Amino acid sequence: MESFVYQVVMLTAAAAMLLALLSIVFVSWRNGISPMPSSAVVRREVLQLLRSLPGQGVMVDSGSGWGTLALQLGRSFRGWRIIGIENSVIPMWISFFTAKLENRTNVSFMKQDLYTYSYRDVDRVVCYLYPGAMRRLDTIFGEQLKPGAYVISICFALPYRKPERIIQCRDLYRTKIYLYEM
Repeated sequence: MESFVYQVVMLTAAAAMLLALLSIVFVSWRNGISPMPSSAVVRREVLQLLRSLPGQGVMVDSGSGWGTLALQLGRSFRGWRIIGIENSVIPMWISFFTAKLENRTNVSFMKQDLYTYSYRDVDRVVCYLYPGAMRRLDTIFGEQLKPGAYVISICFALPYRKPERIIQCRDLYRTKIYLYEM
């Protein structure tokens, strides 16, 4: 009997892991990109750049994936409200539970489409996406972000705007970080 229970538990766990993996693959295929964390070097540069900017308020990590950047932002900017937007359920839930385990009261995660999210009350947007997403978001940011808001984009530029600053990281890929003031 004990062996049977063990087998049922193991099969159930394997099925759950397979479903989780299939969910991530499906959403990645639909989005055109998989959840990819930014490197520690890039996160440090983003933090340094954000510290150089004035103000305080709401910061959104659009396409927050596994939540590594949003959680780091929450640790570094305790006076800010950090919101991670992600449309893939598994990475979003892992981010959510990690924030709860770390007691990050200033960080929240929501399952939402980053193209339908309202950016009207947002002071900073951080994103690490892909060229097609940046093209779509360029128009959305222009229409919704208030004057004086900043967009920090890792790796991919907003195609219709000139960045205020471009930082090249000292990582393997020489990753660029683009800063835009709206």
